[in-house]
Amino acid sequence: MSRPRQSGFTLIEVLIAIAILATSAIALAVGYVNVLNGYEAARRATVNDPEMQFARAQLLNQPDVELARQGGEFEGNDGRRIRWTATIEPTNEADLFTVTFECEITGSGSLKPQGIRQVFRVLRPTWSVAADRSTLRAASRDRIVKILEGVNK
Repeated sequence: MSRPRQSGFTLIEVLIAIAILATSAIALAVGYVNVLNGYEAARRATVNDPEMQFARAQLLNQPDVELARQGGEFEGNDGRRIRWTATIEPTNEADLFTVTFECEITGSGSLKPQGIRQVFRVLRPTWSVAADRSTLRAASRDRIVKILEGVNK
């Protein structure tokens, strides 16, 4: 006499299903934690400090490159002292500069000074030397002519 087949899952099938579910849950949790860490890193990278923004505006509004390189210092809110400096280097393009902006905020009861360092490019014709500008523009013009000659062949 044959035994009737019983429907249902075996213990091994149930254990395999639980293992797959646990692995999926762990992968989702790790992904969620990575997203949260990414949001926190982006939040820290975005500076909303009005004094730092004002210091950067002072740099960008300075028409004289030598005065911009000297930096500046001013008194901020709540007795905070803000000091900024800039390293300004010309690029291979006319009137385009690479700026390393450093701002340090001290005071307001903080034990350690807050500092930020940003590197960005800025287009400032007033910072250029006329002779260098002419040379760079001529070099750019030559590069464009070579590119156009290569395209027209």
